[in-house]
Amino acid sequence: MSVPARLDVSQAHPRLSELTVVDVRTPAEFASGHLPDAVNVPLDRLTRSLPELRSAAEHRPLLVVCASGARAENAAGPLVSRGIPASSLRGGTQAWTAEGHVLQHPDGSRTRAVWAMERQVRFTAGVGVLLGLALGLLLHPALALLSAAIGGGLVFSALTDTCGMAVVLGRLPFNRRGAGSHP
Repeated sequence: MSVPARLDVSQAHPRLSELTVVDVRTPAEFASGHLPDAVNVPLDRLTRSLPELRSAAEHRPLLVVCASGARAENAAGPLVSRGIPASSLRGGTQAWTAEGHVLQHPDGSRTRAVWAMERQVRFTAGVGVLLGLALGLLLHPALALLSAAIGGGLVFSALTDTCGMAVVLGRLPFNRRGAGSHP
């Protein structure tokens, strides 16, 4: 069965039983709520999970999901280039809930256990910029270069559609707890 490169929620919802849902967020993000019957394969573990993903896709095409759709789109491309039928969910879990669909929670709760990765990156970058400015004013002007470095990193991130800060934050212990099952 072929699937488009990206599915809207209105396209994915009725086909959910025909798809294997692969959530590429961190285990903590996954534990805070995911699409029904989704499996968690964090983006940084995608390459080493290729054999399992290929096997799962032999039965049902993959629907790759994240919070906003950006990480899912980045993950679906390499899967498709390796001959694995996959598409991404446009707008991610945010669009899913905005359309009125519920997320599954391992403990039955409806609360977010951890901030989404994008929010963690914005917070960390903001704190780093403010810290660099404060240190530059209070201790030594050269310390304001920390703010410039973070700004440069954000520009690089936007130009390359990658995020080194997200990779680093994804390795922190609170982003590793609550790992879900794998295909």
